[in-house]
Amino acid sequence: MDSMEKIFGKTAQMTVLKNLIKNQNEPTYLSGIAEETGLSHSSVSRVITPLVLSGIVQEKPLGKQIRTFQLNMSNEATSVIIDFYSKINQILN
Repeated sequence: MDSMEKIFGKTAQMTVLKNLIKNQNEPTYLSGIAEETGLSHSSVSRVITPLVLSGIVQEKPLGKQIRTFQLNMSNEATSVIIDFYSKINQILN
């Protein structure tokens, strides 16, 4: 259990967000996130939607049916989340 889970509990959205933070410089797919996190494809799709709507995650189409996802590094909230995640891990680990 990492520091974020100790404080906020383990949720699918937190799991997806931590995966995106870990891979912040790489675009990924729903299936890639699902495989890496152990969540179902439908769970990842459900919890990533609010992150996209808030601007924290960028969604880019790749062809007609494939979508890629990546943290939106130009979003101020994204920067604050990454900074918080880094600092809380330093303090509690």
